[in-house]
Amino acid sequence: MSTTHHPVHDIRSEAAAKDRWGLPDVSGLVVGVLGGTGPQGRGLAYRLAKAGQKVIIGSRAADRAEAVAEALGPGIEGADNSGTARRSDIVIVAVPWDGHRATLESLREELVGKLVVDCVNPLGFDKKGAYALKPEEGSAAEQAAALLPDSRVTAAFHHLSAVLLQDPAVERIDTDVMVLGEERADVETVQALAGRIPGLRGVYAGRLRNAHQVESLVANLISVNRRYKAHAGLRVTDV
Repeated sequence: MSTTHHPVHDIRSEAAAKDRWGLPDVSGLVVGVLGGTGPQGRGLAYRLAKAGQKVIIGSRAADRAEAVAEALGPGIEGADNSGTARRSDIVIVAVPWDGHRATLESLREELVGKLVVDCVNPLGFDKKGAYALKPEEGSAAEQAAALLPDSRVTAAFHHLSAVLLQDPAVERIDTDVMVLGEERADVETVQALAGRIPGLRGVYAGRLRNAHQVESLVANLISVNRRYKAHAGLRVTDV
């Protein structure tokens, strides 16, 4: 497993090429995935690396992350969460909801100045199925922003099927990614990152105060998937 250091880029100062939506070129940025050994994190890491992105997956145990990275294939390294956060330009938070607060609190220093993408869905489950939880801060993304005052927090990648993300037989995942954030440049960077995965399109969906309903909608998608034995996503029309 290679442990070569990859220099971190300055997203804001780099004069990047633009696509037809005015989105920057993010192909040279290093993406870290906290919770990269879980289903969602593993799937995002696989898809981004397959699209040519340099990816580091993080776990509390570096050896576990390294083993998963090796299994996923080229373009992916494994490290502990601290090393992943420190070495990445963009850090995707894909940890379980019950570990969300503790993970971010432990990485506050490493995430200073980083573009953080929270994709955590606060959900509960009972005999009736999945239901949305509402954190004290309003949403998982707003909790992340409160815990990481010196980071640039956005929210995205909530509605993607981990099954489809991890399936090498699936070439395209035709769905939209709702992207929320406070700064336009940061939102557009995340939109561009989503667009690296064939079939995905990043769509601006408001500021972080609107993240709760985006996160909550996953409970509805779980109901759809159970009823229709599907892996449902979302499409925004007329955009």
